[in-house]
Amino acid sequence: MSFTVNTVATTPHEGQKTGTSGLRKKVVVFQQPNYLQNWIQSLFNSLPPEKLTGSTLVLGGDGRYWTVDAAHIIISMSAANGVSRIVVGQNAILSTPAVSCLIRKRNVFGGIILTASHNPGGPNADFGIKYNAENGGPAPESITEKIYTQTLNIKEYKIATLSSEPDLSKIAVYKYGSFEVDVIDSVAEYLELLETIFDFGALEKFIQRSDFKLLFDSLSGVTGVYTSRIFVERLGASISSLQNYTPLPDFGGHHPDPNLTYAGELVKRMYSGNIDLGAASDGDGD
Repeated sequence: MSFTVNTVATTPHEGQKTGTSGLRKKVVVFQQPNYLQNWIQSLFNSLPPEKLTGSTLVLGGDGRYWTVDAAHIIISMSAANGVSRIVVGQNAILSTPAVSCLIRKRNVFGGIILTASHNPGGPNADFGIKYNAENGGPAPESITEKIYTQTLNIKEYKIATLSSEPDLSKIAVYKYGSFEVDVIDSVAEYLELLETIFDFGALEKFIQRSDFKLLFDSLSGVTGVYTSRIFVERLGASISSLQNYTPLPDFGGHHPDPNLTYAGELVKRMYSGNIDLGAASDGDGD
């Protein structure tokens, strides 16, 4: 399999100011012709070409509406801009801490995260994108200012036509000549990191105590993928210890902000007197 590179003429979009938390707008704004493409090309134009060419980037997000569509656009643009490899979570899902973990563990150039954090998801709600640098942390102002400057003056972007689209739902490696897409397990390497930080043996014994009850509410965000693997499969907690653990494009109508208002269901169950420890997380798990 291979790809061809296309150069597409474009004009700037207003309001693409990027901060350390990235760019957040309504889905319909991101779906405007060339809106996402302009920002991605501006990102690539802001990075040192000698480092970008031949590099590896991590890609994933919180599973909100339009994540997979955006991931395919970014993959094609990465190929066209000289990136050699994209490491992407299955179904384009990676929590923000998992992206940071992968950047540092694999010693790669950076990562693109598709998230609007605690903002609502769905066709009429929000979408977001941000870049994490080589250290795994959010892009510094020196990079975000360059991105913004590029968005004000952009005239064209590069995008590849791949011989076939990678299936992001399947863990596999897709090769297109000098470019490859590695679809990986979204949890495995992050779990490996956690096991070097925390005493999982002690946690396992504690969580399985008959006099201890845990409740973790993922608010239908990305951490559901992680809590089911970590708390239930690895540490032996009951599945009843989790709620809203299936990631949904609209977060099931939840506002994935872990406070007393939006995590009201968790609070209500805590007040029932049957839970010893309750926790909730935002949409991207940071």
